Amino acid sequence: MDDMSALEKQVGGDHYKGFVIQPVEFIARNKLGFLEGGIIKRICRYNKPGGKGWEDLEKIKHEVDLLIELEGWSNEKT
Repeated sequence: MDDMSALEKQVGGDHYKGFVIQPVEFIARNKLGFLEGGIIKRICRYNKPGGKGWEDLEKIKHEVDLLIELEGWSNEKT
């Protein structure tokens, strides 16, 4: 069995390894939901090697729109 922590491994690149706290740790410690977690993960990687650039940013926009709608704020103006 491998003694390496799961947080020390990354499958498919190393775009999260350079952060002081990995997105998964931040998401878990702050008990964020699925959409919030996706937003955090994508914003951390979009401009890194292994990230997906424009596609990550478009997905973030979509996840924010979903979050607004699912929270019932789609008709509110701030």
